[in-house]
Amino acid sequence: MIGVGLVGYGYAGRVFHSHLVSRCPGLRLVGIVARDPEKRRAAAVEHDVPVYTAIEGLLADPAVRMVIIATPHNTHAALARQALESGRHVVVDKPLTIAVPDADDLLQRAGRRGLMLSAFHNRRWDWDYLTLRHAIEAGLLGRPYVFESTVFTYREPRRTWRAEPEIMGSLFHDWGAHLFDQALQLVAAPPISVTAYLLRPRAVPAIGNHARATIRFADETLFTIEISNLARIAKPRWFVLGDRGALTRNGLDPQERAFRTDGRPDGAQELADERTRVTTDFGGALAQIAIEPVQGWWLSYYENVSEHLNAGAPLAVTGRQARDVVALLDAAVRAARTGEVVPVSLQD
Repeated sequence: MIGVGLVGYGYAGRVFHSHLVSRCPGLRLVGIVARDPEKRRAAAVEHDVPVYTAIEGLLADPAVRMVIIATPHNTHAALARQALESGRHVVVDKPLTIAVPDADDLLQRAGRRGLMLSAFHNRRWDWDYLTLRHAIEAGLLGRPYVFESTVFTYREPRRTWRAEPEIMGSLFHDWGAHLFDQALQLVAAPPISVTAYLLRPRAVPAIGNHARATIRFADETLFTIEISNLARIAKPRWFVLGDRGALTRNGLDPQERAFRTDGRPDGAQELADERTRVTTDFGGALAQIAIEPVQGWWLSYYENVSEHLNAGAPLAVTGRQARDVVALLDAAVRAARTGEVVPVSLQD
């Protein structure tokens, strides 16, 4: 049984991490850090564990063997470094860090001490992503050569830490961290360049309102990621072209919708207009089919972490993979700032 300490009790810490760890065999929540007094009171009510004002109190408890960092992005590197130096395994809510040198530093520290370092890329277990993988593996698309991965929402400006570039990083550093991670999992060839745009039709938030990045891979696959917080009409979540077929899918993964309603993903259901649809060639005839969703569960991320630490299973989301996502995020920000095509190399 691995004792887990959670640093941060905001939306991610409270709704996702504490809930999932509490349900995961082999992991046990043993402490929570929250600076805000109201969040400390909520943590004390909702979990029968010690609640601390700072990470030092948590790290003084020998029962804590793994630390989850669920705090604003600009604090990830320092807190993860502190946890690793105390001899704890570390999970960081995405992105691993804002800057590549910080990610490299964490990898080196974890490697020297033989500790686990991972990032919470839970959206590898999203239904839409898993269903797309199934369609590709089943040969329905042939060789995919164009991916468009889009998350459009509309929200009034909010002056939270997520609106500040110094804390958040950029508009790419929220949803984009998940989408870049999915891109690296879906395309086997290495990425070679990134072009990007970051639009600010409104002055608030400072991170921008609309972002688009296109990754060019060595096999000439193009993978476009588009994120908007100022879109009254959504685009398909996925639009994929292959040399044999094409795929579209609307709507976001239903697990978060279920989490928000009752704190449990078990009752998640895909809506009729969210179905993944494929147009493909069946024996010379063109066919349009709706694919039953491949149902994932975000708990699978922590189940894998538990199996890795308790039984030596391979780690699904490695620190190196999380570092490569940070490298793509950095390339997208530089491309958007300069207007240039930014070369990418993820080799050691």
